[in-house]
Amino acid sequence: MERLRKFQRVCEIVEDNGRDPARLIPILQAVQEEYRYLPEAILTFIATSLNISPAKVFGVATFYSHFTLKPKGKYLVRVCDGTACHVKGSTLLLDALRQKLGLSADSDTTADMLFTLETVSCLGACGLAPAVVINEQVYGQMTPEKAVLLIDKILEEERNAHAAG
Repeated sequence: MERLRKFQRVCEIVEDNGRDPARLIPILQAVQEEYRYLPEAILTFIATSLNISPAKVFGVATFYSHFTLKPKGKYLVRVCDGTACHVKGSTLLLDALRQKLGLSADSDTTADMLFTLETVSCLGACGLAPAVVINEQVYGQMTPEKAVLLIDKILEEERNAHAAG
């Protein structure tokens, strides 16, 4: 039922964009917002709905680094590893977060789909180095301890939300 509801949402997104192939990027952005990634079946559906080739849709989805074809967690944790952040210890942040979340260098998303951990080349927050972004919130001058505390806070909020709901 949940899958059907979300598929209905894709239909609405395509309709809201007037089934216009020129609106492919905004459509993909909205779908990724809904799913947290771009499922292959949905990309094919979008191609059919817009009367364009699946190859074109996949090409756009794989060209732009903003799009992902892999499921992402509810909380996207990005650790900056640009020069300023690297020099100030971003690898220590990454190691602490991997350990806290039980992730290896080969896995970037927790089994419960709560967290995805990524490194990025630059967040544009060099004055705040080392920096971490969780979803859209920037945290600067991070230490491994502060990073772990951020995860603990999110986990506590999630527990409280589940207990209340």
